[in-house]
Amino acid sequence: MNHSDTAHLGARDFDFLMGHMHVQNRRLRERLKGCTEWDSFEASNCARPLLKGLGIEDEFITDYAGGFTGMAFRFFTPVTGLWAIYWADSKNGTLEPPVYGAFDGDGGVFEGEDTFEGRPIHVRFTWSRIRSGSPRWEQAFSDDGGATWETNWIMDFTRVPT
Repeated sequence: MNHSDTAHLGARDFDFLMGHMHVQNRRLRERLKGCTEWDSFEASNCARPLLKGLGIEDEFITDYAGGFTGMAFRFFTPVTGLWAIYWADSKNGTLEPPVYGAFDGDGGVFEGEDTFEGRPIHVRFTWSRIRSGSPRWEQAFSDDGGATWETNWIMDFTRVPT
């Protein structure tokens, strides 16, 4: 295997998400307020490759909270071996700052900086069970520099038979 092949190996990390998936969601009603009430809802997700395999785009559609569509864009950088993940949705219409990270074994952690209700926060996306056929994604926020984390959204994915 030549260097070009090994440099692009990580570009296959999100293959587990390709195609159509059903998504069971649990989302914290209020974030960073000590809330313990969760909403459960369903969604669909459809992912496809971009940039000859160095990227992936997926569209998330739900009727939750009046309905919205979200899109994630993921781009792999072979030189660093890191992914950058961006999110936008039809409620806000803005591309949020990226989180960066990589996979190790059956999961991966991706972190970045953002703002929430006008204050700076750290954001963490955690992927787990990616080889299980039912991957899980979790989002957590920290408003104390990463000392503590509040998980506020959990998605369990199941492949839709074709």
